[in-house]
Amino acid sequence: MTGAFLLTALLGLSSCATYYERNAQFQEAFAAGDIQKADKLLDKNEKTGKGRNRLLYFMQKGVVLQMQGKFEESNQYLEQAYTFIEDYKKNFGSEALSLLTNPMMKPYTGEDHEKVLIHYYKALNYLQLNQPQPALVEARRLNNKLNQLNDKYENKKNRYKDDAFAHILMGIAYEMDNDVNNAFIAYRNAYNTYKDSYSSEFGVSTPEQLKQDLLRTAYLNGFGTELDFYEREFNTRYKPAPAKNGELVFFWHNGLGPVKDEWSINFTVVKGSGGMATFVNEDMGLNFSFPVSESGDGKGGLGDLKLVRVAFPKYLERTPYYQQASLQIDGSTYQLERTENINAIAFSVLQDRMLREMGTSLLRLALKQAAEYAMREDNQDMGAVVSLVNALTEKADTRNWQTLPYSISYARVPLKEGVNSVKLKTEGPNGSSEEESFTFESQPGRTIFHIYSTLDSSAPHN
Repeated sequence: MTGAFLLTALLGLSSCATYYERNAQFQEAFAAGDIQKADKLLDKNEKTGKGRNRLLYFMQKGVVLQMQGKFEESNQYLEQAYTFIEDYKKNFGSEALSLLTNPMMKPYTGEDHEKVLIHYYKALNYLQLNQPQPALVEARRLNNKLNQLNDKYENKKNRYKDDAFAHILMGIAYEMDNDVNNAFIAYRNAYNTYKDSYSSEFGVSTPEQLKQDLLRTAYLNGFGTELDFYEREFNTRYKPAPAKNGELVFFWHNGLGPVKDEWSINFTVVKGSGGMATFVNEDMGLNFSFPVSESGDGKGGLGDLKLVRVAFPKYLERTPYYQQASLQIDGSTYQLERTENINAIAFSVLQDRMLREMGTSLLRLALKQAAEYAMREDNQDMGAVVSLVNALTEKADTRNWQTLPYSISYARVPLKEGVNSVKLKTEGPNGSSEEESFTFESQPGRTIFHIYSTLDSSAPHN
């Protein structure tokens, strides 16, 4: 009776479905571009804003509101996400429960790149609202968060240690604020990041637009030495352009970022001498030991255990349908250049975290097996129940921010005073393409920001 009750109670902690699968209705509506329906589905479950997944609720809500043009409301939810992360204190009860069951039993606190991208979305909202100063605050918060995270990891830092696109955003915001000196510094920092890490780690080369912005701001500041250096660096000569009447900065959020699934490692349990048991995976060259009770006559049956499993999270990619895009205005074409590969960054951040946290996952496995062994020593039936519970509750944390795009691209387009017609051309596989037209009314010296999302993507895959 006691065993049956324990099993029934703990089965509630286990589910075969991933976070993505449990939110299938929301995911389907969002991926189909029915953002209003997705917004309603997000709010349907009142617990989402209060329980273990409230950070995810704040982040997803911020995105769907931004996509509906509700920039101030979006920032209110994103600020709640930021505050939650900053104020979060570990609850030792939920931490202990997660060790005895699985990490989905504790509040979700976000992957490192998710914590950073909150500030990207906030900065973008402020730019849409024509508020460059708060946008600069968010861009600085973004860089500060990256520095804090990497300082915490000592010798096991993330490869995602700086964000080139954040520096571009900062430069754009400084220019809106008529601060071309700091804009130059921001563009220079962006270029150095692309050159030093983004190209090799995330497959993103320096955008040509960034090179032009770096040359232009060096010229406007009268930095002759720097201008000469970057002309040689880029193998070009800068030609000052006439003053712009206005400009369009067009952001293209393409596709959908990855979703989490799980994979597992099987270990053979070898009972040793001196009250120790060893978990071995010969294929991966892994083995670790933990103490077990030396009391009793051995009827606990640890030797009967053949294989045990420990689960880890992994990402599944959602490949975007569209491969490139461009803007056409007054007979000129401007390529939308990729500046941020969120998909590649996500994979990198998770891999780096797993290398740091392998020990925690193995500790969870050891504690579960120790509990099972101790129970078998006292009661063989209860030991069997604990064994089943261990198997059922061994799950990876498959939660992640699933409304992020696969990648971000941008273009800066000069506008004439008055009404401007701009055509967007998106290109898919096998020469397929689609076009969409926009109208922007420009004023002298004004920068217009526009965000366009294409959500067409493949199903999650390895």
